[in-house]
Amino acid sequence: MGRVTERRKVIRIRDGAVSTRPDTLVAEEPLEIRLNGKPLAITMRTPGDDFALAAGFLVSEGVLGRADELQNIVYCAGATVDGSNTYNVVDVRTAPGVVIPDITLERNVYTTSSCGLCGKASLDSVRTTARWTIDDTAGDTTPPVRLEPELLASLPDRLRAAQRVFDRTGGLHAAALFTEEGELVDIREDVGRHNAVDKLVGRALQNGTLPLSRTVLLVSGRASFELAQKAVMAGIPVLAAVSAPSSLAVDLAAETGLTLVGFLRGASMNVYAGEHRIALRATATQG
Repeated sequence: MGRVTERRKVIRIRDGAVSTRPDTLVAEEPLEIRLNGKPLAITMRTPGDDFALAAGFLVSEGVLGRADELQNIVYCAGATVDGSNTYNVVDVRTAPGVVIPDITLERNVYTTSSCGLCGKASLDSVRTTARWTIDDTAGDTTPPVRLEPELLASLPDRLRAAQRVFDRTGGLHAAALFTEEGELVDIREDVGRHNAVDKLVGRALQNGTLPLSRTVLLVSGRASFELAQKAVMAGIPVLAAVSAPSSLAVDLAAETGLTLVGFLRGASMNVYAGEHRIALRATATQG
């Protein structure tokens, strides 16, 4: 329970010299998520924050949006033949009266640590109606989030400094929430970047802080469509990634008003959508 690293023997070759030594690896185990007793999804994840992961997954699927819609989450006892608890099966119980959408109760969803939800073939088939709008350019007395490029450029170093398990294994993705002033709100690590985001969003649901309307979500690695969808479903206005976005992620960001930043490295970055939230000083040139 709660193992995030494991030790394995490795043969090490350095400059022709061969030695045997133990190495620390990030743990990866399956987690089955059940909804009101029915199997719903299986994800490969790093153990830890399992309840938050399950809650965040259900936010992104449009099942949950408020803390009072969640009755409880428990580990399922007797998950093995001998009746022992593996802590790899959780059951999420919704509060009485919560309407469950048709999304996945008859469609068992398999997720992996690398790609997130599989089998969703097109943009239309995965688009979910968000509970909150993040297109804050008009019709709202609150000004939109506005970020200096220098502030965005400082965030990856702050995320890296807060990655505790990565320092021991080098094998984890991270997702972090920052305020619009650049203060770290929360950070989660997981073998899957989408799981790390679910853990952040799930904790926010449990704490009653959704929507995350004045925050920046920073993810290690690339920005896939699913990560953009998770940001939209949580009401997050800015998604930044240290690597490239996918074309579908850019399309979704443009449609929903999400600010999407990619290749956030040093003082450089690409803004793919939602540039009104970035304090741009220079005139853009075509290149």
